[in-house]
Amino acid sequence: MARAGGAVSHPRSKRGGGAGAASGSPPGAALAPVKGARAEAGAMALDRLIHERIRLGIVSALAVNHALTFNDLKQLMQTTDGNLSVHARKLEEAGYLTCSKRFEGRVPKTEFRLTGAGRKALERYLHHMESLIEATRAR
Repeated sequence: MARAGGAVSHPRSKRGGGAGAASGSPPGAALAPVKGARAEAGAMALDRLIHERIRLGIVSALAVNHALTFNDLKQLMQTTDGNLSVHARKLEEAGYLTCSKRFEGRVPKTEFRLTGAGRKALERYLHHMESLIEATRAR
């Protein structure tokens, strides 16, 4: 992607060119609204926490299931233990899911559930994506 002054930056670069780089916002900050109206900015902001592929998969899977175990999610997302743990912890810290741990015999079982806040965040995210699709098709 070209930037001012002709410099080129990859969109996922840690330095400049990424989301929030020009505005000085943190990397997880929301993108600009789809429509220009300032009043809609809060409702139309893209939730960068959910937008990441693994986290979107986790939230989506939990939205259609009452609960899923760590191993269920790991298999669905086709990811490693460490990767799933990191993403699930970020969602838990945001209040989007709950994590409960127990033992069945001597085997640990970790179970995740989507919270009300997580469901609302997913609904806002989906609404925003639908608006982007509509705006793109209208051109």
